[in-house]
Amino acid sequence: MQNDNKNTMAFLAIAFAILIGYQFFILGPQQKKAEAELRAKKAAQQQTAAQAGVPLDANGNPAPLRLSRDAAKAQSPRIVVDTPALKGSIALKGARIDDLFLRKYAETTDKNSPPVELFRPEGAEHAWFADFGWNGLNLPGLPDSRTVWTAAPGQVLRPNSPVTLTYDNGMGLTFTRVIAVDDQAMFTVTDSVKNTGANAYQMAPYARVQRQGITDHLGKTQIVHEGAIGNLGGEKKELKYAKYPKWKKDQNRQSFDSTGGWTGITDKYWLAALIPNQDQAIKAEYLFTNVAGVDIYDVNIVGPTQALNPGATLTQKTRLFAGAKTVPLLRKYEFNGQAPDWWKFWDSRKADIPRFDWAVDWGMFSFFTRPIFNVLEIFYRLVGNFGLAIMLLTVVLKLVLYPMADKSYESMAKMKKIAPEVEKLKAKHKDDPAKQQQEMMALYQKEKINPMMGCLPMLIQIPVFYSLYKVLTVTIEMRHAPFFGWIQDLSARDPSTIFNLFGAIPWDPATAPLIGAFLGGPLHIGVWPLLYGFTMWLTTAMNPPAGDPIQQRIFQLFPIIFTFTLSQFAVGLVIYWCWSNVLTIVQQYVMMRRYGVENPIDRIIARLQGKTASAT
Repeated sequence: MQNDNKNTMAFLAIAFAILIGYQFFILGPQQKKAEAELRAKKAAQQQTAAQAGVPLDANGNPAPLRLSRDAAKAQSPRIVVDTPALKGSIALKGARIDDLFLRKYAETTDKNSPPVELFRPEGAEHAWFADFGWNGLNLPGLPDSRTVWTAAPGQVLRPNSPVTLTYDNGMGLTFTRVIAVDDQAMFTVTDSVKNTGANAYQMAPYARVQRQGITDHLGKTQIVHEGAIGNLGGEKKELKYAKYPKWKKDQNRQSFDSTGGWTGITDKYWLAALIPNQDQAIKAEYLFTNVAGVDIYDVNIVGPTQALNPGATLTQKTRLFAGAKTVPLLRKYEFNGQAPDWWKFWDSRKADIPRFDWAVDWGMFSFFTRPIFNVLEIFYRLVGNFGLAIMLLTVVLKLVLYPMADKSYESMAKMKKIAPEVEKLKAKHKDDPAKQQQEMMALYQKEKINPMMGCLPMLIQIPVFYSLYKVLTVTIEMRHAPFFGWIQDLSARDPSTIFNLFGAIPWDPATAPLIGAFLGGPLHIGVWPLLYGFTMWLTTAMNPPAGDPIQQRIFQLFPIIFTFTLSQFAVGLVIYWCWSNVLTIVQQYVMMRRYGVENPIDRIIARLQGKTASAT
């Protein structure tokens, strides 16, 4: 029975190590291999292009000459966008929303860092914009991307101050576009077309979000969804950037029928989403094309075709979310600014924007990841620091699981106490496994020990670890969130490293010749990973020893392996794990003292005092 228990614990520990190390040892090398292949492909393209005299873009891809962002912006007269959350402009050429920066978010943690760029005008590299209009067959003079709309001089788009654009095609159709914006991230675009002619027409409204090429870092991670996303037909519809180009030439689009819903393009933290009227039937499309060497990622929606009779007017209202995927903001829009009843978090079909927080990649265990985030958010509002919120969450989890963990640690303490007797039984009945098992079962019954209880702490930690890892990875609330001291971004790894004495030496180990890539990469060990390694060693030392020498060696190596592995993870996760270990150590220590079991803490204290350790 004891061997089975040890084997089970070893299996769980190894499985857990694989879970943690999978990203670092498997996905990481795969990503680096893909990047190397991409660099090799670009080098070949550059060589071919140089021989042919073809110009290259900023990424080294053969492409037509690209304008700078400012030059692309100057291709059209513009209306300024100025809100507490956004700054930028709307192009009168095409009447596009194509120039946006997010005031509340910086590119880096540096105090002089520029704001995050969201939209970029067409003509510049990596253009990203939103476009609106009307489709129709054989219609005269429909406005397109080259059409210059008219606006009253001096208009500025601000909250509660919409702007009006007009275009008369001179053929009996007058187009009006009213663009409004709130103080956060939601635009409302109201398109009207009036028929002043003698002919009737058939027209359908459309809206699109389009990206023309993406930066190299996008679509590489396996942890976070980046690409097309939406709630269409009551189902989540996703398509990663990496999967777009893999479509066959005659299958470069996906279409979905829906009533209401929403769809758009998302990065890890940023989202551009189109929201039609929720009672309107639409056809949504994820489209991929390649034009002049540029990959174009397009998400569009088309409304129903309607008759525009002489003297009549058609009107279409579409909302555009363009901003950061902060969960409270998404939920505010989801429920139209109202505090939802608790059950609506699980059934938001009647919401103003159903399942809008699906834009955050909660993962397959969203039923656990969402509550973890909700509790973190509550604690953050109380203490104003996400690092402290993580520690409070750890305490709450420990309290909730205390009865189960208490039984587990009690079982482990008793097993460690009777370990000498178990070894005697093994030696006495080494040639009779059946008798050995029988005697050990009798010993367990006498001492009222359930050996399998020792596996529970590890089983409990796995879903908590995954959920917190997911939360720290995908939620923007953790981005650039400071803790204390040198930790200024809980979503990034600990920036300190042992190889410059944690900043005492003014030297960046990553710049060292030959070995810099290792010192700044897999060998980068900061303060928090070292603290974690120590607490894990102490936790392991307080557990009953494994019966098999090989298993003992495995458990002894785990603190070292996990220290290097977790050093590459978000420091917020390392803080959680380290603090969790501290609470576990306290709980185990109390239990071991209660049952008079020798433990490493007493030995350390006794050694410091020059005395012999005692469990009493």
